[in-house]
Amino acid sequence: MTLTRDQVRLSRRMSMILRHRPESAGITLDANGWVPVATLIAALGVTRAELDAVVAGNDKSRFAIEGDRIRASQGHSRRVNVDLGLAPAEPPATLYHGTPRTNLDSILREGLRPRSRDHVHLSPDTETATRVGARRSTDVAILVVDTAAMASAGHLFYRSANGVWLTGLVPAAFIRT
Repeated sequence: MTLTRDQVRLSRRMSMILRHRPESAGITLDANGWVPVATLIAALGVTRAELDAVVAGNDKSRFAIEGDRIRASQGHSRRVNVDLGLAPAEPPATLYHGTPRTNLDSILREGLRPRSRDHVHLSPDTETATRVGARRSTDVAILVVDTAAMASAGHLFYRSANGVWLTGLVPAAFIRT
């Protein structure tokens, strides 16, 4: 299902609130990032049906609903400080990261860093990585991450509920184009 323009705007607002700035909507997330659905609906001024349509139609399953609670599946800013309760997981041998080609030189020099987020996000396939990178540029580079070697070197990986792989840092030595 493709979201309408209004639903995309709502999804972006929900992402901003649930991942980066809950205080902007006057809400407080619990320690694991959850907030009552009713609280978010009231803050957004939308109906439950509108919220459910965005959650169901989001191409990346950015949001999770559990009972009467909702949260972002991953991608939180460090300043929000939530514990998603993800256990370390054994990653596939290779994962991917899409990025604007203009970032390539610095990434190959310094690695992938989470910057203002809690984790670096990695994709299980090149199609997803391409879609992610295309959000910022039409000229996308796909990075191949040797996650088997990273795991052997002691790096931890986590898999969010929507299939995105998370890690703290990807040193340049584990990246190829």
